[in-house]
Amino acid sequence: MRIGELAALAGVTTRTVRHYHRIGLLPEPARRANGYRVYTLRDAVELARVRRLTELGLSLDEVRDALADDIGKELHEILAELDADLARQEGAIRQRRARLAELLRYAEGGGLTAEGPVSPELAAVFADMSRTSARLGVPEPASAAKERELLALLDSTADDAHRGWLDALLHALSADPDAMTRAYEIYARLDELADAEATDPRVDVLARDVVAVLPEEALALMTGGPAAAGTAAAEDGDDGREAFAEVFFADFPPAQAEVMRRAMALLEERTGGAGEAGGAGRADRRRGESAS
Repeated sequence: MRIGELAALAGVTTRTVRHYHRIGLLPEPARRANGYRVYTLRDAVELARVRRLTELGLSLDEVRDALADDIGKELHEILAELDADLARQEGAIRQRRARLAELLRYAEGGGLTAEGPVSPELAAVFADMSRTSARLGVPEPASAAKERELLALLDSTADDAHRGWLDALLHALSADPDAMTRAYEIYARLDELADAEATDPRVDVLARDVVAVLPEEALALMTGGPAAAGTAAAEDGDDGREAFAEVFFADFPPAQAEVMRRAMALLEERTGGAGEAGGAGRADRRRGESAS
């Protein structure tokens, strides 16, 4: 067979056959004296098999690996492995579609914010924030918008060790009908400090109130749960936490940044240095020591 006949038999183009030759997926047959390639039935069988595997969703690299692994295997083994792989893909797709369906429901109800897409749990908290702001009849505090950005970042980047206290925080905010109202009181007071100096007497009072409104459920996990263990095991990541703390504080005006610093220091005292607050507090102290 010539290349055109081979391609037509397998249901692909001649360009595809040549590409498979170039990447080593399909062996290139010997050429006759006139320079033409001559293909056998075996070549057609291999090409058809490559096509079937790609139609099942495998990439060309995966097809190459599958063909290499197939040496010495029975056909039923190959098919069983392929079926298991497709089952895993199918499960992952179902999970993604379930999450998308949840986000679509929030979007249709006007609850999907600019920070999305986020987890359904955080989307529910964001929707509660919008309802609280509307119920209070006040403009959205700038501090609330900044809080959403931070929560969206943590929602995407928190590892397993720190996911526990973040989920506890989100759950507590959703479960307590007054929690969001108290949070918005804090946001409003933070906004009042937008043009204040770090030495403003309101700073220390607000820092203590910030810690006071944190749900006990989240604080318990910071004290002795997975977050504490995760922090102890992740000391090698101190440089990353210090860099995060630096950009975190730089994003606030002086008085607001001082509120966050003092609140984190109070949290560190309360939790024995566990959690994100401990990492940020240590980073801030180290900068102060190096500057003095």
